[in-house]
Parts: sequence; structure tokens; C-alpha cells
Amino acid sequence: MKSIILFSSLLLAIGCKREAAMPPASTSTNQTYSARGVVQAILPDHRHVTIKHEAIPGYMAAMTMDFTVRDTNALASLAPGDEISFTLVVTADDDWIENAQRTGKTGASTPPGWSIVEPELEVGDLLPDAEFTSENGSPVKFSDFRGRAVAFTFFFTSCPLPEYCPRMNRNFSVAQKILLTATNAPANWQLLSISFDSALDSPPVLQSYAGFYRGTNAERWLFAVAPTNTLRALAPKLDFRFWRENGTLSHNLRTVVLDGTGKIFKQFDGNDWTPAQLADALRAAAKTNVP
Repeated sequence: MKSIILFSSLLLAIGCKREAAMPPASTSTNQTYSARGVVQAILPDHRHVTIKHEAIPGYMAAMTMDFTVRDTNALASLAPGDEISFTLVVTADDDWIENAQRTGKTGASTPPGWSIVEPELEVGDLLPDAEFTSENGSPVKFSDFRGRAVAFTFFFTSCPLPEYCPRMNRNFSVAQKILLTATNAPANWQLLSISFDSALDSPPVLQSYAGFYRGTNAERWLFAVAPTNTLRALAPKLDFRFWRENGTLSHNLRTVVLDGTGKIFKQFDGNDWTPAQLADALRAAAKTNVP
């Protein structure tokens, strides 16, 4: 499988135009925003659509994002290249679009700077070692966790949509609780949340952000940030894609579980997986190929 990533933009400062590097504030009611954009792709499940959208007043800058729909029929009459209007609905822990209406037609375009690179690694392949800067300011590598199953995901602290980076870290939080409280659960596991926004996510920012999700319990869960060179080597191997567009950062979602020897045990694409599934994968990986 070929992966796609923009490397040239990694050399630039990246980040989303949210004022605070914290998760979105909780709200008890749905917040709705009117938006316009161009359909780039519709996934086969007809539950997800990639839209290159204009700035959404009061919420987020223009960028290209994957959005969820709750009604699979909502995308039936749409195709790549369609100009659409739609409503973005945001809650404390979810977001989706509805009322998508075709308003015109243009040519769907690949986000600028994407290029084809090396094949994606598969389950059973050894993931090359990589070095990050931990929330404590010290270097950390995948190889530091040999003998433990490691689940890692990518995020950045100013990610604006609750079903993107915030959901990844909420899922990690629940999975941590499941494993720490389960009877006879293995102890050789580790969670690693990796920021890809080295321009903004310094160790102090990561520590503050981490506390929102794990409270004071940092047991077996570390936050870190990846430097540009690490991302350049690692991202294509996992089909992790991100790019700078109109001064903001767009990305897909990848969560990976490694066994005790550093081989890929399981990969979760998107955000439809559950904390229980992640906990189960870590349990199984912790028993596999331990050196």
C-alpha cells in the first residue's frame, strides 16, 4: 500500500489556529456551524468524507479534514469535486456533519505537496526505532520499551475537532484504567501519545495537556513530541499523513500497537475503535514475542 505525506511543509512552523493548547471546552449542548467546501473523497463505508473547507467562522480556519456523517445516505448523491454547503455539529466529545447540499462542481484536487513514497509496513513487520522528546524534556525511543507492548497514537494539542486528537487521548485514558484495574492483566505495557507539532508542543505544554486526560496518574502513559527528522522517517511507514495548509495543520489518524520486540501487532485506522479493543490488543501483544 502506498502512503502519502507532505515532507517539505515539515520544515515550516505548524499548528492550528486555536488560542489555547488545551482540549475543546466541554459543552452540554450541540454547537452548530455553517460551512462550505469541496468534496475530495468519500470513503467506501459512506460514513466518512474528506472535505477541503473554507474557514468556519467562530470555530476553525480553512483546511482539509475527514468528517463523519451519521446518516450513510447523506453522501449518496455527492461525488469528489462537488462544491457543498453543510452544517458542522460539535459536542463535548464528538463532531459530525449534516445537511450536506451540492451547490456546484469543481475539480477535486490533491492537497498541495502530497507525494508518493515507500510502502506502508504491515502487521508482523519490525518498526524501525525512533527518538522523541518526552514531556519531561528527556529523549525517549521505542527501543526503551522492549519487552513491553506499546500502543502509540499521533496528536497535536491544538487539534480543534473532539473526534480527532481528543478522542485518541480519551480512548487512551479509558484503556489505561481498564488495564490498571483488570484482574490478572499483564504489567508489561505502555501508552505513548506522540505530538507531531514540534513548533508548539514543548514539554511544558505536553505536561499541562496530559493532565487533562490522565489526571495525576501517569502510570505507563507518556506524552512526547516528534522532531521533524523522526517524522520524516516514521510517518510514511504507517501511512500517517499530515500537511500544512493555509497556516493550519491537517492530518489523518493512526494508532499502532507493538509487541515486546518492536514488531507491529495491530494498527487502528481512523477513530472507530474503542478503548476496550485497544486494551485487548495490548493484552495480547504483551504475551507475544517477548524477548
